[in-house]
Amino acid sequence: RILCSSCFFINLPFNQQMMNRRKFLKNTTPVLLLLAGGGVSYSYTKPDISDIKKSKLRFAVISDGHFGQVETDYDRYFQGMMSQINGYHKQFPLDCCIMNGDIIHDNPAFTLKMPYFVTQGNHDMVSEEEWTKTWNMPLNHHVKLKRHAFIMATTSNQQGQYLCPNLAWMTETLEKYKSAENIFIFIHITPVKWTKNGIDCPDFIELLKKYPNVRLVCNGHDHDQDDLKIKNSIPYLFNGHIGGNWGTSYKGFRIIDLMKDNTIATYMMNPTVKIKEHVLESA
Repeated sequence: RILCSSCFFINLPFNQQMMNRRKFLKNTTPVLLLLAGGGVSYSYTKPDISDIKKSKLRFAVISDGHFGQVETDYDRYFQGMMSQINGYHKQFPLDCCIMNGDIIHDNPAFTLKMPYFVTQGNHDMVSEEEWTKTWNMPLNHHVKLKRHAFIMATTSNQQGQYLCPNLAWMTETLEKYKSAENIFIFIHITPVKWTKNGIDCPDFIELLKKYPNVRLVCNGHDHDQDDLKIKNSIPYLFNGHIGGNWGTSYKGFRIIDLMKDNTIATYMMNPTVKIKEHVLESA
């Protein structure tokens, strides 16, 4: 199944600090629904870099909520950001939303039960079995939405190591979608040593060069990065953070708008004003 349009929700625990893992998974309570008819009303800057009526696919990307990190107001951060994305979705409907890693902070008792479109970050320290059971998807997974492929790969493990994507799995998946109109890739760890917390993944970078329909790669992890970098003509997009105790001065989310002419309009929401706009030309 694919989550899109009116289908992204977050469950938060009733008593986060006291629950053990089993109670958490049994007693989560829906707090905020990312639905077209849902909840909070905000006023948002219209995406003037593109005519909204010409969009054929629109999605949001968020990362680094660090739910459960001590000495941070993680509960308020999550609730506030979900409300803001909900408000954006009400005005400019989203096809889906991706949570691109570090959903929790080290302790698996804080795993949020959010179905669909999530990637594992270095602070999502759970086993593959527990990840699959909680999210109802494997660590490495892919879906096709309309005529476009979404590839989501783990770049960490239960020990929180920084890893490159699994090259064999990524090769097989890219081959599967080589005829897709566009491919969008989501990984948590930055695969080029551009940043203090990035790592070098030269084999992965070289692999992407073979597939001209790879339109972009979305990274999380680097809380202080909220713009784009280019490698081999492929944009690598960063989206700051929605939680944690360091990073950009604001907590926000990225919008990616695929237009009917196959150009991409992308920008950050800060969190109700759009900033750092880019138009990426058609492949």
